[in-house]
Amino acid sequence: MASLIEHGEDLLVPERMIVAPGVGVFRTIGLNENSKLEAGQTVGMLDGPGTSVPIVSPFSGNLTSIIVEDGERLREGQPVAWLRVN
Repeated sequence: MASLIEHGEDLLVPERMIVAPGVGVFRTIGLNENSKLEAGQTVGMLDGPGTSVPIVSPFSGNLTSIIVEDGERLREGQPVAWLRVN
């Protein structure tokens, strides 16, 4: 039986990018650089008309930087943060 591997999990590069899952306005949740993240953990919120969607990390690791500002408008797939995997 084939194992399920998250897209990019088998890369040798230790840095991963977290991207916006859709269109909206970024809202910070107060994470600091070097925060330890688990796969599936929320790194911010994406607010749209009548919706609020979490931006989650697909990988476990240490948050190296959030590269968008609170209140910044994002498009789908736009880079939000860098993560260094363990």
